[in-house]
Amino acid sequence: MRLSLFLASTLAWTISGVTAAPSVTLPSKPLGKRCVNSASDRSCWGDYDLSTNYYDEVPDTGVTREYWLELSNTTAAPDGVSRDVLLVNGTFPGPTLFADWGDTVKVHVYNGLTNNGSSIHFHGIRQNYTNQNDGVVSVTQCPTAPGETTTYEWRATQYGSTWYHSHFALQAWEGVLGGIIINGPATANYDEDKGIMFLNDWTHETADAMYIQAETSGPPTLDNGLINGTNVYGSLGSRFNMTFTAGTSYRIRLVNGAIDTHFKFMIDNHNMTVIATDLVPIVPYDTQVLSIGMGQRYDIIVTASETSGNFWIRAIPQTFCSDNDNSDNIKGILMYDETDTTDPTTSAYDYDDNCDDEDMTDLVPYYAMDAGSEATEDDFAVTVGYSSNVFKWYMAGTTFAVEWDDPTLLQIWNNYSDWNTSQHVIQLDTADEWVYFVIETTTAVPHPIHLHGHDFYVLAQAEGTFSSSTTLTTTNPPRRDVAMLPASGYLVIGFITDNPGAWLLHCHIGWHTSEGFALQLVERYSEISALIDYDTMNSTCSAYDAYATANDVVEDDSGV
Repeated sequence: MRLSLFLASTLAWTISGVTAAPSVTLPSKPLGKRCVNSASDRSCWGDYDLSTNYYDEVPDTGVTREYWLELSNTTAAPDGVSRDVLLVNGTFPGPTLFADWGDTVKVHVYNGLTNNGSSIHFHGIRQNYTNQNDGVVSVTQCPTAPGETTTYEWRATQYGSTWYHSHFALQAWEGVLGGIIINGPATANYDEDKGIMFLNDWTHETADAMYIQAETSGPPTLDNGLINGTNVYGSLGSRFNMTFTAGTSYRIRLVNGAIDTHFKFMIDNHNMTVIATDLVPIVPYDTQVLSIGMGQRYDIIVTASETSGNFWIRAIPQTFCSDNDNSDNIKGILMYDETDTTDPTTSAYDYDDNCDDEDMTDLVPYYAMDAGSEATEDDFAVTVGYSSNVFKWYMAGTTFAVEWDDPTLLQIWNNYSDWNTSQHVIQLDTADEWVYFVIETTTAVPHPIHLHGHDFYVLAQAEGTFSSSTTLTTTNPPRRDVAMLPASGYLVIGFITDNPGAWLLHCHIGWHTSEGFALQLVERYSEISALIDYDTMNSTCSAYDAYATANDVVEDDSGV
């Protein structure tokens, strides 16, 4: 089935807990000792290795990793300028969640916010047969009310680097985010793991306040950016820094957690070996500059090739699609001597100012899988129009809008399927069928497209117009969960309907999600009810309804 999505040339204006056990179990065997993962052999993982098809087979560790997260209102000054923030366990970014490939992960999230519901979405986690744990308000759950706790439970069937964030309004960009590391094999050797490195843009007003400008005037210019939660602003703040030992190789797990900034990342005088994109191990390739869009992750290995000195770590907003008042100064410091606190004098590598993905030919999955095809073709127009004075995005002629207190899964439990236009549901009822989406735009605005519940195959990606003569890459194409729709171009993705549930497909620019640039896929409708823990869902919804009624809560965005 091919679904064509088109974005027309004009701008859009208008006035204006879940713990459901999986019903299927992937084949697995106890983690053995055929080989030991070590600095000299990162490819192995007990009785498993890089040749294991992790979509079909997962280690049986028997381990449950349990975490407790608390959301709170506070003030913080990541770049030296104090503002209101929402934090996870009092830190920005929030604590990293760790697991081994095959572990069960259980996360208890207490909403300690003084107002507003919340949720936690585990970005890129497939949630295989655990759709209710995807953490998307209005789709897989009602918001968690203040003073309430939601428990999420899922299996780490993938391995690599990702992040969690709120999927309620713009809370992710007020500070409700943190890293996820799932340990497993890697496609190149390294000595030490430096963990998650977040790249964020930042404003001195709240994201909610900036949203008013985004709706009325278009994307606002942002004040600054952060590397792992810190940076300078004028004479205020402090730089992120890390120390290398000469000759040692380090793994760094990059996450673009920005609301609206596409970064070029580099470390002066050092090369990078890229070993994973999102949660997919790839054949390693070397680069000096890495292009990373909103929501994307890249795992890199950097060898300490110098013997002394300090070097700039740079996250450079691309002016083609990102406006930032501090774009030349979003920097950290790589140090070979932690006692040397002088600023580097090194120079950046040359780069092209654009918001493109890394070249498709570089993003070669290590475990090779080919894409299939279907003769059937269904076309859905994705348009962007305007009227009056508030930006709204339209996909297939529809601005996405759903209700916090009436999630899709609850509707499915009640056997409802008469979806209204604004819910923008595409039903995919056939199991294990290949589905293609053709997403196009004639506007000079690129978009990071994110699909929940699946790794998709990137079959084509270019500027220009898609046509029946466009060549699709079906032999081991890139697989990932966020890919850039090029400005004035097209993106073709494909996936197999192998995971029942209600899954969101949306632009990962924060303003655009809130403005309705999304749709939802109801996959294998007849199988979904059996996966729903109704009592937990109903309890969460009842608590939120009581809170919303008592506080006259009004929903004023897309609902996700």
